[in-house]
Amino acid sequence: MMTTAIDPPITPERLSRLAALANDDGETRVNSRDWTGSITFEIQGEEHRLQVRSGVFTPMDADAAGLAGTHVVARGTAEHWAKVLLRVPPPGFTDVFGGAFLGMTVEPAHLSADLHLAVRRLVELLRHLVNGTDPAPQPDTARRPHGTLDAAVGRYIHLDIDGRDHRLYFEEAGSGIGLLCQHTAGADARQWRHLLEDERITSRFRVIAYDLPYHGRSLPPTGVAWWAEEYRLTRDHLMQIPIRLAEALGVERPVFIGSSVGGMLALDLARFHPDRFRSVISCEGALHLGPEGPEERNATGDDPAEHAAAMMSWMGATAPEALRQETRLHYAQGAPGVFAGDIAYFSGDHDLRGQAHLIDTARCPVHMLTGDYDFVTVPASERAAAAIPGVTLTLMPGLGHFPMSEDPERFAEYLMPVLDRAAACP
Repeated sequence: MMTTAIDPPITPERLSRLAALANDDGETRVNSRDWTGSITFEIQGEEHRLQVRSGVFTPMDADAAGLAGTHVVARGTAEHWAKVLLRVPPPGFTDVFGGAFLGMTVEPAHLSADLHLAVRRLVELLRHLVNGTDPAPQPDTARRPHGTLDAAVGRYIHLDIDGRDHRLYFEEAGSGIGLLCQHTAGADARQWRHLLEDERITSRFRVIAYDLPYHGRSLPPTGVAWWAEEYRLTRDHLMQIPIRLAEALGVERPVFIGSSVGGMLALDLARFHPDRFRSVISCEGALHLGPEGPEERNATGDDPAEHAAAMMSWMGATAPEALRQETRLHYAQGAPGVFAGDIAYFSGDHDLRGQAHLIDTARCPVHMLTGDYDFVTVPASERAAAAIPGVTLTLMPGLGHFPMSEDPERFAEYLMPVLDRAAACP
């Protein structure tokens, strides 16, 4: 049962407890060690402020009124804060940065990755205080015996795409029907590591997860001065990669699954190459998602760590903490310029508006899976499903923009029935 936030959520006593909790919290210390300034929680015009000096928090006092540094203000109505401070916040209110898309404000508008994560954690700690829950981090406690080998095996393959040699990295596990897995913008195939180890899937499917060129362990093309070219992902280039990879590996009419950029690609493949795929699964997909999309809204600047921190707002509130942080870690390791180059496709070159009726789901079945915590994408996915004849759409409560990596067990509940249908296709 959902616990409601206590009214008023911040009192002088609770503010002091928040400062003490933050000073003892490892995540807060790691991300705020270079922060001097203050943070203000403004609720319906009433301000509650902590000062911070090199990562040490105390309630604001008169002597700190002129304290130099970075002063953050998180502002919202009482209703906004009530949602943010629920024990299980609803989609859009997992933190104040998500709330900023729904009426809250955070100033300054641009924060470093560390400062973004520090503010996010402070709000989490406040939520724990309000609800009387344990703020201790929740690491992944699962262990496998020393020397255990995962099922996935990684290799490199050379693909000729657009007349250039691309050394592409992929991992695979299992046997049977091919299942090609495409990662999100700026990330890599590690997002699919759980599928590669799921025997419910690998017993029937040859799961192949690849890194796009410039991503993860795949390199830019050889024979060109790629460092002197702006990286921009296009639809035509992107569609060639799973097609040429399947050809090179001898995989005939595989199932394709992708999330975000991969979810958009799934729909493009169904539209332009329906006979090459048994079916496609579009996670977090849409016919078009411009500046309102989660990826585009976090595309400012060129720091992968900042993009990664911002993406925490789009994950499910009940997803395991360790896996949400792992998803962020993968994202933060992207190369400079790659995220923005992917967005050129995500919010630009991918545009199937006015063409949805041309997607023939009799030739290539299309299944859409969208998490409700990816709250901006949900209406776009619904519009796509309404326009594509014969498509299936499943909204996934509790999941966000990265369902396969943030909460793979819950994702499997929605994915398995779709894979059953894909396996039954001729």
